[in-house]
Amino acid sequence: MSAAEVPPAAAGGPEAGSSQPSGLMDLLAVAAVLVDDEGRIVLWSPQAEELYGYSPEEALGEYAAPLLIHQEHWDLVIKKFADVMETGRSWGGTFPVRHKDGAARLVELRTMRLTDDHGEFYALGLATDSPTLREVERDVALSTRLISQSPIGLAILDTELRYVAVNPAMERMHGIPAKDHLGRHYREIMTAAKFEVPEAAMQQVLETGVPMVDQATVVGRTPSDPEHKHAWSISLYRLEDPQGRVLGVADLVVDVTDRYQAAMEAAEARRRLALIADGSARIGTTLEVGQTARELAEVTVPELADLGTVDVLDSVLGEHRPSRGEGPALFRALAVKAAYPTEALQAVDPPGRTAAYEAGRLATECVRTGRPILVAHADRDDLARIARSDRAAALLAGAGVHSYLLAPLIARGHILGCLGLSRAGNPQPFDADDLALAAELASRAAVCIDNARSHQSVRNAAETLQRSLLPDHPPHLPGLEIASRYRPAQATYEIGGDWYDVLPLEGDKTALVVGDVMGSGIDAAATMGRLRTATSAFSDLDLDPADVLQHLDKITSGLEHYIATCVHAVYDPHRGECHIATAGHLPPVLVRHGGHPVLLDLPTGTPLGVGGVPFETVTFGLAPGDQLVLYTDGLVETRHHPIDERLETLRGLLDAPDRPLEETCDRLLAALRRPDDPDDVALLIARVRPFDPGA
Repeated sequence: MSAAEVPPAAAGGPEAGSSQPSGLMDLLAVAAVLVDDEGRIVLWSPQAEELYGYSPEEALGEYAAPLLIHQEHWDLVIKKFADVMETGRSWGGTFPVRHKDGAARLVELRTMRLTDDHGEFYALGLATDSPTLREVERDVALSTRLISQSPIGLAILDTELRYVAVNPAMERMHGIPAKDHLGRHYREIMTAAKFEVPEAAMQQVLETGVPMVDQATVVGRTPSDPEHKHAWSISLYRLEDPQGRVLGVADLVVDVTDRYQAAMEAAEARRRLALIADGSARIGTTLEVGQTARELAEVTVPELADLGTVDVLDSVLGEHRPSRGEGPALFRALAVKAAYPTEALQAVDPPGRTAAYEAGRLATECVRTGRPILVAHADRDDLARIARSDRAAALLAGAGVHSYLLAPLIARGHILGCLGLSRAGNPQPFDADDLALAAELASRAAVCIDNARSHQSVRNAAETLQRSLLPDHPPHLPGLEIASRYRPAQATYEIGGDWYDVLPLEGDKTALVVGDVMGSGIDAAATMGRLRTATSAFSDLDLDPADVLQHLDKITSGLEHYIATCVHAVYDPHRGECHIATAGHLPPVLVRHGGHPVLLDLPTGTPLGVGGVPFETVTFGLAPGDQLVLYTDGLVETRHHPIDERLETLRGLLDAPDRPLEETCDRLLAALRRPDDPDDVALLIARVRPFDPGA
């Protein structure tokens, strides 16, 4: 049987187990001396030998006073002895005795009269070392005060984990009187499942003897304070007697609720900061309104809510500031995000849909006042104000939505819409900190949404301007078949200044022009329009392509901060010739009928706007079936590939000259363009057809 398995002594019987003495009496080493009525020593205990130094042979039969008392105390001792023997009243106190070595030693002495069966009187003296007794008394008093006055809960349990003792602090923690603990098992008092862990720890400490200090924290409620959660830190150690016999286990419990709450609050603060940092990194990655709204919803769900919606006022997307008057507010849903499948999704508007919210709805109140709204505990009346309709409110109730908040989307003093967050699966209600966090994320997202909206407006204006400046193909071009494409940049809302032109000229000639104004936005588009107009005017004068570029160079030099590249070609179907000049532009591709595509080796020239450098015209013949491909750098330039490699790719894609031109345009754009390319593209392909001058 292990030490932890030794059973307690039977009530009222001798204690089984170790035969070695133990306990307070042995610690004090109480000496017993029996003196007859004449003062001679008749009994002498082993403890007396240890205390006084005399062996039994030296002490027995001797008068006690001369042997044990210094002479100056004889009269007092003899008087006290006589009084005890005459009256039977006990006497006790601290008294100096003489040790065998002659030294004086203080002992705590108790003297009492005894009577034997013959009626003879004896005096029994019980003594212990006074300093030892005082030390024990101090230890006991100190221990008693520490246990009774300590704010730390202390319980002693036996080897069967039954309560043996409980201090007042533990009583208060449990809300159960000490007397109701005694004799009951630990799990009879601590019935919750969470206390299975401390119980197992007690068994381990009993078996191993290894203490567990502050290694278990339990969170819960007690009968003394059922309204609030508490956290307790539990320490355990095994109790043993001086001979190592296991008596039980001591259970020390410290209420660490404040520390636990502080740790939880710190962890929550770190989580909130991490969420804000995550939002800063993930929200606003593009200048696209819908994508920004989706990013906001994805940041908040499921980290902050079970369901998130982002809605903006329809007037904002329509480029009109919202009205602050009475009446319904018209919202357009931009994003919806749920942490899990839920019928609450049926209660909200899908992205792209517009919906009117009456004046009494919380969403309308939020955008009218510009203040966040918190509904910590949402009842049916609250859900009726949250949802757009009674059916939607019923769906929210069925989904278990119990807490809700709204944060306005405010940018540069203007209210754009609102972020709505709901909790259903998460049992915790939203609080003021959640509201502040949602408002911070909404504020950051609102600026990004407003930027995207503004850039979309600028882009729409620039693209409209640019497309209005780009030509339609003339219905008939002598000796030529034409296909063209223009694609604006996809990565930003700032479009560029790329253009193409197909100009019918006198004598059945056709001018083919592709150019690229460096820069972006409305200014670049406007500059492109001016150059296109000038190109048309100079081309009508039947000038050589190099001369046209020379005039365009002068015009561009007069424009602030702009330069442009351009390729200008004139096809004469009567001669079957092409006259071409370039101004810093990428080389056109010539695809001979039945041959392989080649990059034309032309004098590159300088971009328009540099000034002072002449341009040169090159002439070469074209036969039916030959193709000339003109393009801007947005088709082939990337940050990740050398330009020579991309030009080779372009040549490879054109190595099928019999393909329809429209199909060829689509093939080039699909193969060479990426959705996030930061530059726009102008593409113009001309194929020579048989020409009949008399037709």
